[in-house]
Amino acid sequence: MSNSTAGGAGGSAIYGLGIFGAWVWFFQQADAFWAYVLAFFQGFFWPAFMVYEVFRTLTG
Repeated sequence: MSNSTAGGAGGSAIYGLGIFGAWVWFFQQADAFWAYVLAFFQGFFWPAFMVYEVFRTLTG
């Protein structure tokens, strides 16, 4: 019997590192309390922000 969930573990690690890297980036850009709150959410949802910026750049 094989374990079919082992292949997906690498993607989770990459996503986790991406979250921490995005938090570092967005927290460095923040300068007020609400900017830090926004930085937390931006770091958590960084792929959505990245895809949005790519599409905005491609169309504009």
